[in-house]
Parts: sequence; structure tokens; C-alpha cells
Amino acid sequence: MTRIALFGCGRIGTVHAESVTANPRAELAWVCDPMEGPAKELAARHGAQATADVATVRVDACWAEIAPLSPVVMVGFNRRFDPSFREVRDRVRAGDIGRLEHVAITSRDPEPPPEGYLPGSGGLFRDMTIHDFDMARFLLGEVVEVHAVGANLVAPYIAAAGDIDSAVVVLRSADGALAHITNSRRAVFGYDQRIEAFGSAGMLSADNQRPTSVRYATADRSEAAAPYLNFFRQRYGTTYPAELDHFLTAIEDGTPPEPSFADGRAALVLADAANESLRTGRGVRV
Repeated sequence: MTRIALFGCGRIGTVHAESVTANPRAELAWVCDPMEGPAKELAARHGAQATADVATVRVDACWAEIAPLSPVVMVGFNRRFDPSFREVRDRVRAGDIGRLEHVAITSRDPEPPPEGYLPGSGGLFRDMTIHDFDMARFLLGEVVEVHAVGANLVAPYIAAAGDIDSAVVVLRSADGALAHITNSRRAVFGYDQRIEAFGSAGMLSADNQRPTSVRYATADRSEAAAPYLNFFRQRYGTTYPAELDHFLTAIEDGTPPEPSFADGRAALVLADAANESLRTGRGVRV
């Protein structure tokens, strides 16, 4: 049984708490958040203890003890555990589409975040696109060049906070393949999450998901279907238990987890390069 200390009890923290509680190999021991009230509420819901003091869960002492033992550290880029995205990656590696030449990633939120969220978000590239940077590396391998453009097209308060709400990023991999990422803080038709891998011998794609695959036609429409799954909790709901299970297996078996600490750092490097490209109007070598 692996005891887990959860830092942060916002939307995604709640999702992780549910994943831990549902897994028979893990126990939620602590919930730590500067907002003690929500921390206590979430902890009580899952039989854990709550604190607003990070020192209570002994992170520094724990790290000092385990660092010489090459500790297992995993970054929560959960989209790697989406079955469709992982199948695309696996089939690219298997050579199903020949030499990979181009990757297209579309990631648009159904609506912009609340104004109060922005000051601590780190900006669109670090907050939202960072998942897409990791997905680009997941499919392409190492990235060596970043070109980014951005705009304010969605919500005036995002511009007032010094951030952008729309972006297109072009990446070049170490072996010359290209990728482009399209982001928006608003998609009126739902959570828009798609990838496409194009190669010398074919193409693989993973499209948006709906509650069912039913379509209907009438006199004034054809191929009508239900809206896309609403947001990340619905679209990527299966990925959070899967990534936790992978992490627990890495702890128990001593196998390297994926994505690793280095993968997390690499995605942040790309986000910082995108910010520099946006600021200077030039491509940035990584």
C-alpha cells in the first residue's frame, strides 16, 4: 500500500483524490493546501488528514532520505495515458505510417478560465499548451526549434492580465519532422481535442469524443451528433486512474515511470521558448 500526500485541492486535485481513493494499491494520507477549509473538506471526504503547512508531510526530509536511492518521480501529463493518443504513438513507432513527417495537435477549451485564475496560471503556454508540448514530444521525440504567435481574440480580461487566449505554435524535431499546435481558450462547440500524425506511408488520427456514436439525419440536417464531451474530467476521465496505476507499478517494481521528471522539464523548456518567440517574433532554438 502506497501512502499519497496530495498537494492542492482544486479541480484537478479533486480528480487525483478520487483516483487515489479508488485504487486498492494506494491510500490518500494527506491533503495539503494553503486554503485550509477546502483541504479539510476534501480530506474528510476521503478519510485523509488535512494541513495548510507543507512541512507537515515532510517533503524535504523525505527527499533527503530517498535522493541517494534514485527516487521514482513522475510528472502528471495524463494525456499520454489516453488510449487513442497512445495507440497513435505506438503505431507511429511501429512504422505503420512510414517516416513521421508532420504532427497536428488541436487543443481548445470550451470556455475561458475565470478572471481570478489567470494571475497564478503561468500564462497560456505554461498552463494549457504545456500538455500539447508534451504530446508533441511523445509523438516526435526531441524538439529543437519553436516558433509561436499569439493573439487576444476571446476575452478582454485575459489581455488585461497580460496573457493571450489564442495561439499557434510550430515545432521542429531533431530529425526534421514538423508539428503545429493550435490553442484557443474558447470553443463554442465543446472541448476540442484532436491529434493527427502524417507520414510517408499514411496517416493516423484521433478525433474528438462524444457520449455515444449515434448520428441522425432529417430534412434540414445530416450527420448530426451529440456535443463533444464537456471538459477534461469527461474527456480524459480514464487517464487519471491509468497514470496513477502506472506510477504505483513503477514504485513497486522499480521501473522508470513515464513521463519522467526530465519530460516535465523538457515541456517547460518548450513553453519558455514559446514565450520568448512570442515576445521577439523570432524562432527560438532549444
